[in-house]
Amino acid sequence: MEPQWVPSTADIAGARVTDFADFVRRRTGVQAPDYRSLWQWSVADLPGFWGALWDYFDVGERGDEVLESAEMPGARWFPGTELNYADHVLRRARTDRPAILGVDEDGSVTELSWADMIGATAAFAAVLRAHDVAAGDRVAGYLPNIPEAVIAFLATASIGAVWSACGQDYSAQAALDRLGQLEPKVLITADGYRFGGKTHDKTADIAALRAGLPSLAATVVVSRFGGNVPDALSWADIERAGDSATLVAEPVAFDHPLWVLFSSGTTGKPKGIVHGHGGVVLEHLKAVALQSDIGPDDTFFWYTSPSWMMWNFQVAGLLVGATIVCYDGSPSAPTPDALWAIASRVGATVVGTSPGYVLACAKAGSVPRADHDLSALRLVGITGSSLPPSSSLWLRDNVGDRVPVASISGGTDVVSAFIGGVRTVPVWPGELSAPYLGVALEAWDESGKPVHGEVGELVITAPMPSMPVAFWDDADGSRYRDAYFDMYPGVWRHGDWITLTEHESVIVHGRSDSTLNRHGIRMGSADIYQAVERLPEIAEALVIGAEQPDGGYWMPLFVTLAPGAEFTDELKSRINAAIRTEVSPRHVPDHILEAPGIPHTRTGKKLEVPIKKIFQGADPAKVVAPTAVDAPELLDWYATLRPPAK
Repeated sequence: MEPQWVPSTADIAGARVTDFADFVRRRTGVQAPDYRSLWQWSVADLPGFWGALWDYFDVGERGDEVLESAEMPGARWFPGTELNYADHVLRRARTDRPAILGVDEDGSVTELSWADMIGATAAFAAVLRAHDVAAGDRVAGYLPNIPEAVIAFLATASIGAVWSACGQDYSAQAALDRLGQLEPKVLITADGYRFGGKTHDKTADIAALRAGLPSLAATVVVSRFGGNVPDALSWADIERAGDSATLVAEPVAFDHPLWVLFSSGTTGKPKGIVHGHGGVVLEHLKAVALQSDIGPDDTFFWYTSPSWMMWNFQVAGLLVGATIVCYDGSPSAPTPDALWAIASRVGATVVGTSPGYVLACAKAGSVPRADHDLSALRLVGITGSSLPPSSSLWLRDNVGDRVPVASISGGTDVVSAFIGGVRTVPVWPGELSAPYLGVALEAWDESGKPVHGEVGELVITAPMPSMPVAFWDDADGSRYRDAYFDMYPGVWRHGDWITLTEHESVIVHGRSDSTLNRHGIRMGSADIYQAVERLPEIAEALVIGAEQPDGGYWMPLFVTLAPGAEFTDELKSRINAAIRTEVSPRHVPDHILEAPGIPHTRTGKKLEVPIKKIFQGADPAKVVAPTAVDAPELLDWYATLRPPAK
């Protein structure tokens, strides 16, 4: 197999990571002639790397000590150092480009200048202070992906309060399961959102949410569709006060809580993951500028929601002076290629989406580069699940052959990626180009031995500044330790199966806790999805491997069909043939069943582990919270299934 994209001499010379390597050489004498050698230094000398990163981006005054303790969990970074996330956005203010482009599904685009954004941020911060919100207090958002969400977050951060948000596709109960843990003082919300050509009125959910949050001192409402929210402050009134307000970012400790992001909640109460100001600032400067090569000339558009960590990641474009795009709507409305139409309309230079969306475009016969002006585009980012080689090549052929594909993998846990792209490294179809700088990534077998060229557990053997400060309401740290350090004490186990390749890229096979294991041979579900979901008749697939009480093993494959397709014996034969040919005979399922739907988390991940537990006899109500599932009614259908009698 050949790489689908190879950096040119100009790509390498002009990359921000090349400039950083030169800075490191001049500052420390460390020679790093290529990315691999720079990465090796970055994980071998953590204080040297993270200290150099701080200085390269001129983050501010700092003490001499970078890493007081490298113990995991419990690493302590930059002791005694203070900073504020919002201050680093404020320092990037400019007059020649907008800060935020707000795009609606109806096609309208609203520009916010940096002055507009900062003024509104200052005005909202004044409202928070007026309601006695202080450092450490919580501010909750129940919002679509609109500019007001970014402004509210920045205002919260500026006073040292703690931000947390849910998208409005969450029900009131699902939002309460998360935000209710935090006892927020202020709620900011909108009267509705737009998706798939429809306006969704959320006023009833807002009323239910407010009723479940007795800690609220105030509610602020962004009126978009004329909905009535009684006894609430108007965002429009607050924004009008922006001209007279001054934004002041209060310095806080390096590990002072910035936000609380929540796990999917599919296996119980959603975990509140707390990240600190300093760890996020450093990690996002590295990830956005050095890995994604985003800078002040870029327009950064990732299709996301405030419920998902990629929303936080996109906001980080402001840290480097880029313009970010907030889109409220469907990526597939009014046409399957709507996301590419938006990219063209706003002149996006960096576009982020999911493997599922790419596959949907391919099946729809879309040719974005022929139908839309994508001449500004210079990077496509992918996350959410593994990107098949065929989809990666589709992007090359239909979006742009000189546009690299940066498939990334990480998580809410570190609000960033462990693995992804970099402008100076080739892109291989279906593979992630390289570990991120400062990420001591290895693949380990069950005994804790590093493996290369074979499947192993993704582990991180040294701390990162953006690892959680704590879990919310986890006073003794036991939930945090159990989540990542139960298998290999002192080493972060992420729960993904990966293979490190001979050309130092990484293949992600899926979650290790849902790994298929037939006759002692471990297999990744992603490999099966890549083979099956390419078939035009298949809309989506779900494969489960469930150990049975009698010692047997049941491995069914569930499929949902594309409109007009029929579930025939001939189709089942072609599915099996595709798996046998493209993956291996071992991957062929025991049964192929047509399903009424595939259940997902609210952030789009298939419910492999909960469905597996249901097949093993667990009570659906105990293995997954219905509010964490996009279609909870499907769980009842799966709960009725058992392996056919032999």
